[in-house]
Amino acid sequence: MTNINVIEAVRSYINRMIEDCGPSIKGLVMDKETASIVSMVYAQSEILQKEVFLFERIDIAGQKSLKHLSAICFLRPTEENIQSLVRELREPKYGSYFIYFTNFVEMSDIKILAEADEFECVRVVQEFYADYLAINPHLYSLNIPLTYQKNYEWNENTLRRTVQGLMSLLLSLRKKSATIRYQKSSNMARILADKLFSTLKRQVDFSTPNPNDINQTIVLIVDRREDAITPLLNQWTYQAMVHELIGIKNNRVNLNQVPGITKELEEVVMNAEYDEFYANNLYSNFGEIATNIKGLMEHFQEKHKSQSKIESIGDMKVFIENYPQFKKLSGTVSKHVTIVSELSRLVGQYHLLEVSETEQHLVCQGDHNEVVQKIKRLIKDDKIREIDILRLLSLYALRYERHASNELNTLKYEAQKHRRLSDKYIQFLQALLEYGGSKFRQADLFNTQTPMAITRQFIRGLRGVDNVYAQHVPLIKDLIDQLLRGKLKDTSYPNVNSKEQVVSQQNLLQQGQIVKPSEIIIYVIGGVTYEESYHIQMMNKQSARILLGGSYLHNFSSFIDEVLDGAPSTLSAASHELLSTRRR
Repeated sequence: MTNINVIEAVRSYINRMIEDCGPSIKGLVMDKETASIVSMVYAQSEILQKEVFLFERIDIAGQKSLKHLSAICFLRPTEENIQSLVRELREPKYGSYFIYFTNFVEMSDIKILAEADEFECVRVVQEFYADYLAINPHLYSLNIPLTYQKNYEWNENTLRRTVQGLMSLLLSLRKKSATIRYQKSSNMARILADKLFSTLKRQVDFSTPNPNDINQTIVLIVDRREDAITPLLNQWTYQAMVHELIGIKNNRVNLNQVPGITKELEEVVMNAEYDEFYANNLYSNFGEIATNIKGLMEHFQEKHKSQSKIESIGDMKVFIENYPQFKKLSGTVSKHVTIVSELSRLVGQYHLLEVSETEQHLVCQGDHNEVVQKIKRLIKDDKIREIDILRLLSLYALRYERHASNELNTLKYEAQKHRRLSDKYIQFLQALLEYGGSKFRQADLFNTQTPMAITRQFIRGLRGVDNVYAQHVPLIKDLIDQLLRGKLKDTSYPNVNSKEQVVSQQNLLQQGQIVKPSEIIIYVIGGVTYEESYHIQMMNKQSARILLGGSYLHNFSSFIDEVLDGAPSTLSAASHELLSTRRR
């Protein structure tokens, strides 16, 4: 059975749009969000080969008259886009319009468009459910950087957008039936699960699966607050490292801060669909990347030598035929050598190996006195960045929140004394315990609360790890392991589906039968990380069929903003008071 693939799902919709338009010259009209959706799965050069010669944004004024072109309008069904289409249809600049919405569109909006189409230019109005970013085949995002409103609750607009995104995901994968489970300790997870189920049932006659069905799809909704540890950690696989230390946004990496960068490399595209080296090294660790980049360089040098030997007409012909591939290889080499060099510079300059080793020790082993001494020493090391000191203080705050000898205030005082942490960082430390502290969590993140968890951690320690910088295992992996074995507790992750199905599943359990899903679709309120993506990919390699997604793809910097944005107002006031007291 093949893996479920969100990139292929979105690409198939775009292919159908272009094919439906026929063999004419075409323009592709998008909004800000659909422009990102398309760019994640298709290179512009590839779309050009399909007779699409113009790319426009509906919210930006473009060409005046293009009657010889057909317009493919790929848009989210928002009020703004409907109004923009109405204006467009009243004064049409294209010869014909093929309109595709990424989600369900209201009949009232269809009527408004029909009334505006006085020149009868519209040929097609359809719903193509591609309302999410496909990042990797198993990884998707709704591109919502800030999920929470104050006190970590839903904002109505964000909830609506989340439901729309998940509906489109399920429909793009042709899912008309699934079991929806959610994290019981999260009010936001419960609300989303209920809203998703009721909306699906109303819109597409979504059904609950037969409990005896061996091909069950499970949608698992969890809250990032259950595991605030994972977004705090430094990363050591290629894709995750680039995002953590430089930043990836819609497959683009901005390198303008790199010392001595050339103009053509200030922004580069990192898309595994079109970059073989990147595809082969997404999950390679830092040491492997250095070896592999050397191999790429040697391959390029060999090609360069052969290209420079032009001694006959035949050689010229071969050179011309091979030049596009040579130029592409040259660009690939320049891009990856620049990025790997910059990663190496940052790792060395800011002692990130030492920082990461301390992070892993703190999270996975954690002798308290030893951890405190290590953090104090790193605070005094001028080479360590403020953001990495914040990581360590954050990890310490969560790990030792209820420790009898908790020294968080002492460590914060040391950090202020030697560094003067910014107001934002101090507020984050205050907010983090409210966000993901022990009073919210139901999971034993550090394997310290039950004899079984302590035994599991002990066994992991005995086995050892291949990489001291990759000891941490995200909570998501443990949850999926339990789900695949049919062991994830209904008391912690209940089922939102009909009472009949719940009773039927309970009867199966009483008979000793375990319900194991054939497919799992995960949604994380508050965002996911590339570390979690790596673990899901490794599980898929062993024949699991899992999709991972969330509101956003976080690195530590964006996660700080996420936590602060939903922090209670009283907490912000307390932080300001704390800061002003210290400054006096």
